[in-house]
Amino acid sequence: MYLNHFSLQEFPFSITPDSDFFYPHDSAQAALNTLLVALRSGEGFLKIVGEVGCGKTVLCRQLLKTLHDECVTAYIPNPDMGPDDLLMALLDELGVDTAAAHLIAPNGQTRQSRRMLMILLEKCLFHHAQQGRRVVVCIDEAQAIPLASIESLRLLSNLETEKQKLLQLVLLGQPELDAKLARPEIRQLLQRITFSEYLGPMHASHVGLYLQHRLAVAAASESTDIEVFQTSATELMAALTHGVPRLLNVLAHKCLMLAYGENTHRVTAAHVRLAAADTPGLGQLSGRPTSIFRALPAWFWRKRTT
Repeated sequence: MYLNHFSLQEFPFSITPDSDFFYPHDSAQAALNTLLVALRSGEGFLKIVGEVGCGKTVLCRQLLKTLHDECVTAYIPNPDMGPDDLLMALLDELGVDTAAAHLIAPNGQTRQSRRMLMILLEKCLFHHAQQGRRVVVCIDEAQAIPLASIESLRLLSNLETEKQKLLQLVLLGQPELDAKLARPEIRQLLQRITFSEYLGPMHASHVGLYLQHRLAVAAASESTDIEVFQTSATELMAALTHGVPRLLNVLAHKCLMLAYGENTHRVTAAHVRLAAADTPGLGQLSGRPTSIFRALPAWFWRKRTT
């Protein structure tokens, strides 16, 4: 589409979480610092809560990248599963062969023994502890964990030596996670969360720098112009999105398409208004939603692969 036009090697505003594009605005850096300090101090349970689109998954991947040489890490992106399946997912992430936990039921079907799965996990964790390695598990979208599985996680937190926790767990989720953890039947887990942080949207003053940062990461060379968005455009984007990174990415991508369609290298407030009208969920602009593609010239479609 517009990569050659703006001298880019990849699309800078994809909504796919990529830690290469992690931008440490105030809220994101505070959350990352809290996690790193707490994990390096040996804390067992940590929690990050953030609104939809504020970058929890990118933060999680940045954390895992930072800890890669320090710890054994595991990542569970979709924890909406029962206790046994969650335990299996954890063992798979840690590279544990679970064949020894398979039992043959009277009807001839194979099933896993939870007791054997726990023994395998304990052996794995003790082995890493003996080698001086900490094990950190990040669970994304944690608001989706069923109550029974949350209780299972609490029991996993009992795995410890006299000196340290064998397993450190980081829960990342939407605000519904707080409501779930406040339920009386799982209050014991809430009491074990020693550090928590809120991941919010970025301040309006960071929006322009955020856009430049992503353009710089995606740049094809050092000569790539990263000051593509005019100040009026970034101010309007900040107002429309309230600093939510995912919405900023959606708008910025559409703005670059529009600028390319006009054969210009500057994004203006007019481009932002057109892109916003094409973006459901913003709701700050009046009038019927329309497609930005109506504003693109015919030649855009002939050159759309470049």
